[in-house]
Amino acid sequence: MRACLLALLLAAAMPAAAPQRHDFIEAVEFPYYLCPRTLWERELVWMKTIGVRTVEFSVPWNWHQVRPGEYDLTGATSPRRDLVGFIRLLRRLDLHAWVRPLPPVAGWLNNGAPAGGADAHAQREWLKQLERLLAPQTVNHGGPVAFVEGRVLAIDAAQAPARVTRISASERNALAKSREVLAAASGAVLWTDVEDAVYPAGWSADPAVRVRKGAVGLGGEERPAATPVRRSVALLRNWAGIAGVLEPMPMPAAKLPEGVTALEAISADGSAVSISNRSGLPFHEDVKVIEPISRRVLVIPDVNVPAGESLWLPLAVSLGSRGLCRECSNFSSAEQIVYATAELLAVEFENGILAMEFSAPVAGEAILQLARKPVGPYLAAGSPAEFDWDDKTLRVRLGIPQGKGSAHRVRVGLAIEEPETSAFFNEAHRLIIGQKNLVSTSYSSADLAKRSRLRLPEGFTASPIQKSPVEIDYQLAVPADQLHGAFVQLGIEADGALMGRATVQLFRPVSVHLVGAAALHFGGDSELPMDPPMTTIDPQVGASLEISLRNNYPGIQTFHLEASGAGLDFSPAKTEISVAAADERKVTLRVLPADQNAAGLRDWRLHVTTPAGDAVDLPMRVLLLPRRQTVAWSADIDGDGSPEWVLESGRVRAVFSSQDGGRWMEFVWKDANWNVLPSQGVFAAVGAVEVEAAGDHLELHGKGWKRAVRLVDSGLAVEQDSPLPTESLSMDKRGNVNFTIVRESRTRAIYAFQ
Repeated sequence: MRACLLALLLAAAMPAAAPQRHDFIEAVEFPYYLCPRTLWERELVWMKTIGVRTVEFSVPWNWHQVRPGEYDLTGATSPRRDLVGFIRLLRRLDLHAWVRPLPPVAGWLNNGAPAGGADAHAQREWLKQLERLLAPQTVNHGGPVAFVEGRVLAIDAAQAPARVTRISASERNALAKSREVLAAASGAVLWTDVEDAVYPAGWSADPAVRVRKGAVGLGGEERPAATPVRRSVALLRNWAGIAGVLEPMPMPAAKLPEGVTALEAISADGSAVSISNRSGLPFHEDVKVIEPISRRVLVIPDVNVPAGESLWLPLAVSLGSRGLCRECSNFSSAEQIVYATAELLAVEFENGILAMEFSAPVAGEAILQLARKPVGPYLAAGSPAEFDWDDKTLRVRLGIPQGKGSAHRVRVGLAIEEPETSAFFNEAHRLIIGQKNLVSTSYSSADLAKRSRLRLPEGFTASPIQKSPVEIDYQLAVPADQLHGAFVQLGIEADGALMGRATVQLFRPVSVHLVGAAALHFGGDSELPMDPPMTTIDPQVGASLEISLRNNYPGIQTFHLEASGAGLDFSPAKTEISVAAADERKVTLRVLPADQNAAGLRDWRLHVTTPAGDAVDLPMRVLLLPRRQTVAWSADIDGDGSPEWVLESGRVRAVFSSQDGGRWMEFVWKDANWNVLPSQGVFAAVGAVEVEAAGDHLELHGKGWKRAVRLVDSGLAVEQDSPLPTESLSMDKRGNVNFTIVRESRTRAIYAFQ
């Protein structure tokens, strides 16, 4: 039996706990209008995956009112105006929405109000539009809308929290600030600056601002500022049910080092001590606290908080079902986590095993008060470890190893009792969307297997296949409308009790991307993938396009590819490629224009078919760029509804906005992927411009001025019929390539790579 318990401990994973309703709200700001529509799904899935439950956003009135009395809420005039689609995404992900329906909208043109202001009648008409959209989407109707700011909409959603602490993900001590708000029970936390924000052209309140840096980049990369958000939402994901009733408690007088603060918060079901170290030195001391039940002084020994860290240490946390632990009816109300010197994130009990997840920047320990001696074994971070048991006090001491990754997460598991019955999933890690997936389960007895059933997410179905008296395989069908990358929970139930669980990730059958596709640069380290993906080819000789396919199935698959595009010849036009399970392979297609003298942007499509008959139809582009020539082309690269204009040669790409006074957005040396412009670009001003393209140059016409830009090889000449703005760029060098600036006159300048 001990061998079975050890196997269960090794196989057990700590799934994300289901969020609970509570008074304390933690939300993340996601201004959909500042993010390209193509990235909404990816970013919202990321938020859901790390534990975010509530998404806050304004709805800019002047953005959706395209003309007085005429509104776009479906993306007809710009993909970023698809508020209907955004609400549907939130609903599919079971995320709550916190809506701000009226101005002000921070950083937005005219604070989000229509130009020249609006009277009460116009405001009422605007609010009616939102009421029609949001009324059927409240949580009481199974939708995402949980909170509305201000008493302005006649819908059955709760008022937004009155006390809100806004915390920028990038601010110093952001994690410490969030913990102190939680410990003080002082309202809601709203995280801002979590995602890179790109203003639609012409809609920033400050014409000089186009990009606002966040903790997560446009390519999905997480910067260090993402760690406090991850840590905070991971904590609240399971402490949510207690957080709303925590009460601050004075701690015993103690002289803490400068920069170190400690707060205690208590409740009947679990308490905590929040310790933040803002100093530059590690804090390593015994800490005196008030034991919540007896109100006596308790010493927590060897509390270790590295410099710049914050820890939420559990104190008298019940192991019963009223505490953090789900399915913990086996524990009495007297059994508890006395304290731990690592941050407690989750507690679970299953098949006789008590599993806990911690955030541990350094190694620590946990003291548990139990009613009986655990049968063991104890696994810490997946490895067998010793535990100390005291027969007199009925307490067990568990060592907690230092966690891994930026969030310092570590899992431990202790076998409390030998279960009379057990059931578990065998290697359930991923499911394919729109397909029937094989999921295997095992049971301690044939009788238990007969009495069991699967708990499934809404819309999922499963058909059992008896593999043996104690093994059941299920053909589990995942609905086609599920989102790639999202996680769902499966459960095994018998006699009304949850016997086993698994958290699995959902994947499309195949992921496809064009290797080496161009991107729009904002400064030196932010790139927005172009949609559709685009690459450049010489029409005289053609080019090889490299396509990467990732097989998300748990077994080898053979995919059929077919490429087609008007005026383009592909070799091979049709091909097949076999890819191993959860692996990635590349396939090369040669493309040659039918007219080898052609130039400019061309659309083509890649049709990918899976063995199960699923089809993925991917739009792509090629830029036909003759050798030693410059081509002017135009497309809505940043997905804001306004086209950008591009001058491109074999070595250089220059991008200009048709808004913001013809803002010069990007100047890239393509060989090194080096953009020399700042994230906000240069030459920004107020107002739209008219753009005319002719060969290797563009003419931009603004109100009372004209600017000509000409790209020849790797040099861009800018000439204006009025003085150019004061130079804001500096000459630079990367490797053996120099970026030079020559101001020939007040109205003419040459920018070149040499």
